[in-house]
Amino acid sequence: MTKQIPCRFYGVGLIAALALCILALNAWLPSPVSADSAKEIEVRVDEGLAQFEKEVKGGKSFLDSSKGVLVFPGVLKGGFGVGAEYGEGALRIGGKTVDYYNTAAASFGLQMGGQVKTIIIVFLDENALKQFRDSNGWKAGVDGSIALVTLGAGGALDTSTIKDPIVGFIIGQKGLMYNLTLEGSKFTKLNKT
Repeated sequence: MTKQIPCRFYGVGLIAALALCILALNAWLPSPVSADSAKEIEVRVDEGLAQFEKEVKGGKSFLDSSKGVLVFPGVLKGGFGVGAEYGEGALRIGGKTVDYYNTAAASFGLQMGGQVKTIIIVFLDENALKQFRDSNGWKAGVDGSIALVTLGAGGALDTSTIKDPIVGFIIGQKGLMYNLTLEGSKFTKLNKT
């Protein structure tokens, strides 16, 4: 006779599995899952932006012309059957940090291992930025869409083809990544000092 586990325990078990996955990967990978202070986040955001500007021709002027840039350096993704993703970053407007955020996502399916990546989200529309900042937990694909940008020949950014109000870039250890999605990622404002 098999015993069925009530659904409420299944949800708790899933959360516990995700937490264990993140903790295990945090011990295994060189980059910490979460930053201790605003100062640490600032240093990592500067590094993430420098990497973006190095890899993307025209990237600096593109970022300078945006309404806001949300940078998550060192986002940790890992899983063993169930996947989890977490990172902390900063929203900059006019080159100055205005808020700190975290990003979190879960996934299901065949997966094993981990990776560290940088996520850069660029707000090209003032209304999209305002809706994001006014939200109490913004979810990609529900509260708005983030179009991932691919580069043209020679790694150049073709700004004439970008029409979306919010665009994103994902940079892995081997450079810009194209075949990923930010769908389902949740962004929540943090209190950092």
